[in-house]
Amino acid sequence: MTRTIIEGGYVSTVDAAGTEHREGYVVVDDGLIAAVGEGTAPAPLREGADIVAANGCLVTPGLVNTHHHLYQWLTRGYAQDAILFDWLTALYPLWSQIDADLTRAGAAGAMAVLARSGCTTVGDHHYIFPRGSGDVVGAIVESAARVGVRLHATRGSMDLGASQGGLPPDFAVETTDAALTASQEAVERWHDPSFGSLVHVAVAPCSPFSVTADLLRESAVLARSLGVRLHTHASETVEEDAYCAEHFGKTPTQYLEDLGWLGEDVWMAHGVHLDAPAISRYAATGTGVAHCPSSNGRLAAGIAPVHDLLQAGVPVGLGVDGAASNESGQLGVEIRQAVLMNRLRTGADSFSVRDGLRAATMGGARVLGRDAEIGSLEAGKLADIAVWRVDGVEHAGILDPVAALGLGALPPLHRLFVGGRAVVAEGELVTAEEPVIAEEVAAASRALAARA
Repeated sequence: MTRTIIEGGYVSTVDAAGTEHREGYVVVDDGLIAAVGEGTAPAPLREGADIVAANGCLVTPGLVNTHHHLYQWLTRGYAQDAILFDWLTALYPLWSQIDADLTRAGAAGAMAVLARSGCTTVGDHHYIFPRGSGDVVGAIVESAARVGVRLHATRGSMDLGASQGGLPPDFAVETTDAALTASQEAVERWHDPSFGSLVHVAVAPCSPFSVTADLLRESAVLARSLGVRLHTHASETVEEDAYCAEHFGKTPTQYLEDLGWLGEDVWMAHGVHLDAPAISRYAATGTGVAHCPSSNGRLAAGIAPVHDLLQAGVPVGLGVDGAASNESGQLGVEIRQAVLMNRLRTGADSFSVRDGLRAATMGGARVLGRDAEIGSLEAGKLADIAVWRVDGVEHAGILDPVAALGLGALPPLHRLFVGGRAVVAEGELVTAEEPVIAEEVAAASRALAARA
């Protein structure tokens, strides 16, 4: 049995009681958390253990990213001053040239940066599959294994081209039947529902303005028959609200609910423009929300009503969103962004630094349906653990170590563990060579630009 003891740091467990230890320990046995407590680990557990000294560190659960588009790591910096619909229109032609090889490189780069920002679980939404592009989902799975993070891949889709009244150009969409068939194949090939799984797959038609009602309806039926989750974009912008009102005579929430798209097995990206009736329906059905504050700011979409969602009992996690609308690509910084932006909306006491940390950990675990496995530091859970150094020049002397995450600069990582395996040490990826990944990303970005 392999045992690791992390001790000497400020431990924020993010359990239901919000337990914290000013100088605590976490014991890891064979990839699982065996014990958490105050002081040093008991003597019987220390013999033969690998001791990780966390003095001057903050110890938290690994962060959970509930929404991303990894392939967009290759298209950062485009359409810098556009709102969502204009940004999408500008980038669709470029994205329509993507393939499995390019996606593999972009995903590795994006996940390397996520890991270096404290992220242990990556939720990805890939929805563009050009003809002849190869096994794109498989390429993302390979990159996750290379970096060493836990992956929640979604097989996305679009079948509503511009000629049918949708936003994407016709060359960027699939047929409804092809999308459903490919979604089922991706789940059957890659989804592993076992405890501690490194790969989950969900079904994820892209958005109300890029897919047909048939695809939404049948995807819900398919996902539930396969026992997997559902994901899509919803209520991101006022333009989306206007589109749904014009085409369906309904709000996005009303439209999606009528098609079977509210429930405990569903999470929506953004939820910026949810009104009180919509929040009530999300709460009543257990529908989750991926809050993406930086991307929503980048595209001037607005600030999601996170305080109201949490007060109603809606599961809320954090997301980076596509790197083409959040060039940072770091999940750790989204904690601070969430704290600041939600205070702008609802007041200084409406969203604390611990609210931000909970959204990034246990909240995200709830959204992805894995709160029994990840999201908090508790015995029996997977050893997905971030150890942040808060004794450097950026944070030395800070009154509250958790405020280093929620109000300060992102602390460097002393260690990041996924299932007890070290993925980051002293701020550097240890599972793969960062310079090699960087070179591959640069080459893939150039190749994609040349195709367009």
